[in-house]
Amino acid sequence: MKYRTIGTDPATRREVSVLALGAMLFGSRTDEKTSFAVLDRYVEAGGNFVDTSDNYAFWEDGSQGGHSEELLGRWRRSRGIGDEVLIATKLGARPLAPGTGYTDNAEGLSAKAVREAADRSRERLGVDRLDLLYAHIEDAAVPLRETVEAFAALVAEGAVGLLGVSNHAVWRVERARALAAAAGLPGYDVLQYQHSYLRPRTDLPDELFPDGSLGGADAQLRSYLRAEPGLTLVAYSPLLAGAYTRADKPLPPDYDHPGTPARLAVLREVAREAGATLNQTVLAWQLGGELPVIPLAGASSVAQLDENLAAVDLELTEEQRARLDAAH
Repeated sequence: MKYRTIGTDPATRREVSVLALGAMLFGSRTDEKTSFAVLDRYVEAGGNFVDTSDNYAFWEDGSQGGHSEELLGRWRRSRGIGDEVLIATKLGARPLAPGTGYTDNAEGLSAKAVREAADRSRERLGVDRLDLLYAHIEDAAVPLRETVEAFAALVAEGAVGLLGVSNHAVWRVERARALAAAAGLPGYDVLQYQHSYLRPRTDLPDELFPDGSLGGADAQLRSYLRAEPGLTLVAYSPLLAGAYTRADKPLPPDYDHPGTPARLAVLREVAREAGATLNQTVLAWQLGGELPVIPLAGASSVAQLDENLAAVDLELTEEQRARLDAAH
């Protein structure tokens, strides 16, 4: 395993594995025995960066979520896991009531919601401190300053280590970080957005978030990362839920444009040359790129995890990387 540093404050920054493990479906679609086996193998391989959320996976049974955090808490206790494994979680998108969702009835990011959600996450995970806490989705009804101060208060109390933000418009991220800096408060150091080798069209509004705030690491976000070298991008769904390799997992409609077949053709060429799978090639492309990207990939079996882990040691040549980057 290889590692990189996340965070800018010496008091809270951490060394984490360059490949993060997504636990979204652990405890729901992925049963406990399988989930434990995947987690055990990940730690055995040197992995120490696990990602979850307080609302995973509410859509599986019409609940409010919490399955994943609860399973991770049971796994930690059964294995004697301490702070050697960083567990990141998120708040703000948990449905307020069973049978609802985060688009119409989310808890949001008010000071009250942030504190109560963080306390519940600590209880489910069985920890005194959340290693990394993200604002999961935007809450336009709450002033950014209120959210910034609520997150900072948790850090000051020792209830949270690092702060992150996910699925926010770039201008909101920058404004929140500027508010924190001006007040001498800790701000967001880790950004979590969808990012893969194939790129979606950005001129189509997301059906759930018409303003386009939910979703990918577009050109604007990538430019922001270049300008702020202290930030880290955690890239969720890097393998597009199996769409690179599975015929039963078609690409979403926003990938239906001329650039997709062109990039897929080069990806297949490079994978053949490297003796690697398409998934491994995508992960290696992210791991060795110019931006500080940590791929966040889930796994529903140990075999699937092992395939992903092999990408950590896959070195693409400069020429192969240039071809991948140039395809469009």
